[in-house]
Amino acid sequence: MTDAASVTPRRSWRPLAVGAGVAGALIAGTLALWVYYGTAVFYEMLAAGIAMCF
Repeated sequence: MTDAASVTPRRSWRPLAVGAGVAGALIAGTLALWVYYGTAVFYEMLAAGIAMCF
């Protein structure tokens, strides 16, 4: 007979896959904007966006 405390619950892979998909989409979007606008303009856009938050 197995002890109930020794049985580990099965973990779902779906939250990890969704999180990885969201992170991948954010990174891909960031890289696409960086390539489109260039590094200087992209940096200025980020700096202006962060400044608007404060």
